[in-house]
Amino acid sequence: MKYVPTAVRRDLRLLGTQLSQQRRLLSLTIADVAQRAGVSPTTVANIEQGKAVRTDSLLSVARILQMADGIVAATDPYKTDLGRLRANEQLPKRVRR
Repeated sequence: MKYVPTAVRRDLRLLGTQLSQQRRLLSLTIADVAQRAGVSPTTVANIEQGKAVRTDSLLSVARILQMADGIVAATDPYKTDLGRLRANEQLPKRVRR
């Protein structure tokens, strides 16, 4: 992907900052996280700098930092306003015996 929209760049930077803060809260070095996640230290540094990386690398690092479950849960479509609305539309209005 050559062009990265501004909002996506902003989100990547914010995500990288938050993962970096979590790594430091856990008293882990970039090398520690890289080794445990099975990625290179450069990949971890790129994530923390908000650069685009492979999704599996991002989630591997997030898993080591105990943040992957929150990322996955945040993408649940039924936790969005539209998802809840559509789920309610699909439920039966009444149940007959």
